[in-house]
Amino acid sequence: MWDDLNCWPPASLGETVSQPCPEFFKSDGIVHRNCTANGWTDPLIPHEDACGNPFNETFNFFGESSDSHLYFSYVKTMYTAGYTLSLISLTIAITIFCLFRKLHCTRNSIHIQLFISFILRAIFIFIRDSLLFTNEELYHCDYYPVACKVVLMFSNYSILANYSWLLVEGHFLFTLVSRSFFSLKKYLAWYIVLSWGLPLIVIVSWGCAKYFYEDEGCWETRRHEWIWWILRVPVLLTISINLIFFLGILRILVSKLRMPDAQRNEFSQYKRLIKSTFFLVALFGLHYILFVFLPVEVSSLVFKIWTFAELALSSTQGFVVAVLYCFMNGEVQHEIQRRWRRWRLTQHLPSRPRQHHSSISHSASPHTQVSLLPCSPGSPTTGGLPVDTVEM
Repeated sequence: MWDDLNCWPPASLGETVSQPCPEFFKSDGIVHRNCTANGWTDPLIPHEDACGNPFNETFNFFGESSDSHLYFSYVKTMYTAGYTLSLISLTIAITIFCLFRKLHCTRNSIHIQLFISFILRAIFIFIRDSLLFTNEELYHCDYYPVACKVVLMFSNYSILANYSWLLVEGHFLFTLVSRSFFSLKKYLAWYIVLSWGLPLIVIVSWGCAKYFYEDEGCWETRRHEWIWWILRVPVLLTISINLIFFLGILRILVSKLRMPDAQRNEFSQYKRLIKSTFFLVALFGLHYILFVFLPVEVSSLVFKIWTFAELALSSTQGFVVAVLYCFMNGEVQHEIQRRWRRWRLTQHLPSRPRQHHSSISHSASPHTQVSLLPCSPGSPTTGGLPVDTVEM
């Protein structure tokens, strides 16, 4: 039981339990309660007598505690709104990619896997909060159920999967610009196995280390820093490898500038997709490197600012991914506009034959950006690989 001052552990009927005075009393006194059939009795000796602390110092402590509680309440509301926005936008993006047949291709399948990893991240954050903050006894008494530790493991697993699928985006682009022919189905199968499987191996290793060497709280403590490097090293490796891929892509782009105009124009269609992926890798990589090395001992103000900025960026990452890879995708915009024109024509011209509607709806306006390589299985050069038209 949490009585706002002490945590009282389970006890047998008739047992008297003692607890030290809370730290803010700065006293070596002890408070006693008796376990009865009707629950815990009041303290046998009141706190003010057992701990002997002046009232004004106690009042100042509660004032500081209230301010801190209010701050973390604001932070929780902020990142909950951010993850909700990400969850909604990612769900809409996946629905769009699955709904329109012309958007079914390997590149968009990779995007969907990346979206799913961010959706899992948001879901596990919500589950973790529901376990931690709905019961004050669990939070203040440092009593965390196994479910809390399992949810934290899956939350960290989804973060590893985020960076793993970003690495897939970088490798796929590098393969796309460096090879003329390759098996898309073979690559996609390996991508799925490795990008979901390797993070699983890492998180199981981390969970075993936490269980045997630091089984405290909800496994959020960092008393043994080496345990957290089990998670950090794979993420830093994916960021570094992605930078290597993009250096290789830049080298190929420079060499393509010496090609004839026709070949150069065809190759330039990849540039927008490269821009969007490079932006995400740079943004997420910089974010991770900046916030992963936060010193353990910092002032209260620095910790609050650092925490607010880190959670604000983390909670909206999924939204940024959905905007860049779906909502700003020229091919997606064109397909939605085409479907909208078709629906408008069917409303205004119900008596016309369907083939006329289809032929009219396929005519794009002169201001619509359409990728030269359609997202269809019949593309002769890249096996149906389209090119995003994202304006950065």
